[in-house]
Amino acid sequence: MQLVSLLVLAPSLPFAAAETVLGAFIFHRHGDRTTKSYNPVTLTPLGAEQVFTSGSWYRDNYISADAPSKINGVSSDLAVLSQLSITSTIDNVLQNSAQVFLQGLYPPAGSLAIQKLANGSSINTPFNGYQYIPVNAVTSPTSGKGAEETNGWLQAGSGCTKAIASSNSYFQSAEYLATLDSTKDFYQSLLPVYNATFPSPNATFKNAYTIYDFVHVSTVHNTTSAIPSHDLLTPSTLHQLQTLADTHEYNLAYNASSPIRAIAGSVLAAQIISALNTTLSAPASKKSAQKLTTQFGAYGTFMAFFGLANAPAASKDFYGVVDYASSMVFELVTNASLPTSGAVNPADVSVRFLFANGSASAANVPQAYPLFGRTETTLKWDVFVQEMEKFAIGTTAVWCDACGNTDGICSPASLGIATADDNESGSSDGGVSRPVAGVIGAVVAIAVILAVQGLVMLVGGLRLAKKETVALARKASHDGVSVSTEGRV
Repeated sequence: MQLVSLLVLAPSLPFAAAETVLGAFIFHRHGDRTTKSYNPVTLTPLGAEQVFTSGSWYRDNYISADAPSKINGVSSDLAVLSQLSITSTIDNVLQNSAQVFLQGLYPPAGSLAIQKLANGSSINTPFNGYQYIPVNAVTSPTSGKGAEETNGWLQAGSGCTKAIASSNSYFQSAEYLATLDSTKDFYQSLLPVYNATFPSPNATFKNAYTIYDFVHVSTVHNTTSAIPSHDLLTPSTLHQLQTLADTHEYNLAYNASSPIRAIAGSVLAAQIISALNTTLSAPASKKSAQKLTTQFGAYGTFMAFFGLANAPAASKDFYGVVDYASSMVFELVTNASLPTSGAVNPADVSVRFLFANGSASAANVPQAYPLFGRTETTLKWDVFVQEMEKFAIGTTAVWCDACGNTDGICSPASLGIATADDNESGSSDGGVSRPVAGVIGAVVAIAVILAVQGLVMLVGGLRLAKKETVALARKASHDGVSVSTEGRV
């Protein structure tokens, strides 16, 4: 009798709403590429397949009509450009990776893309309804370029004076010098494998990543008979090369006592907040609102962000260089019922962080991890923002101050800052008032923020130095020139 009563009353009891994904931000690395030791560096067919696999998984999870975590209101078959924000630094490998990723996210629409003309005929776009989704290019504020895949040393391209100095200081640290000395014999013992590319003076821990990159690419794309003294490359040796490269790059990308070194992660953090807030602020029922933001950038940016967000506390996977086609995701979710008009109450919204080391796929599903030294994998929106803002850098003025830059985009004129030469009327030399100049500076800030991404996807894919020839890069290394690598890809 009591059971019957409960069953009768059950329909009237309130049920918790199922979780709804309001939007997502994806930061993605490129796929497999040729070695940095020789130009031009290009995306390989394997690399294209890796990012396509990832794009296809994200489609299956967020976009398709039957997706388990379908983003609210996102178009399933025909891409609505206003719902998407896709960016990449100016770099052949990264740009091509973004384009291939989009083919997985929104494949050819087939008959859905057929258009009937006034004369009664029908026409389809080439390649069975291939969908044209633009990838917005972002650049470095100083060099005018983005994260150059051909460079072994990339940090100087960020233009952040203090970040460059901080990364370079690693080369004078006791830790670095000790490792340089203790690994000397190890690198010299492998000279028969790579001495045509890395002669003895360059075969040291100083070039840990570029040596690892050269050997790794060789083992992936060359037969053993094509690799000199291939028998030296035992599993243990390959593992040691990778571990040393991980140590080298992580220390160039992040240092707890010198947060400015991780400027790439700081700018990315602000970009993540901005993108998710754009989605959150829009009416939940608005179909044209931005739903998914995807950025392609450097592995150095991953490590910089991981360090700032204390991700290594959750897993050792966040310590080293992420694999090709790796991605991290920030899901904007709610368990509240969606309003028929207006935006979802921020108090009802949370953020979940997920990461896939390598291509996201059914065999490598992105996993949720806690950030900021916490234990929960899903944080309330206000808590997430509070934690991110502890290290986020989201305006040009703040970036310039943190970096110690005072020229170029950081000059008083560019920032709209009054100087002693300004007249009392508040006009600039060009007749623009200071308030208007401030607005112009804010617009410039957006471009800059989107550019710190190779060292900063926000300020533009900040990368280490401008693209130079491999010969010049090696000469710099041989001459003892230290250039930090935080924005490497």
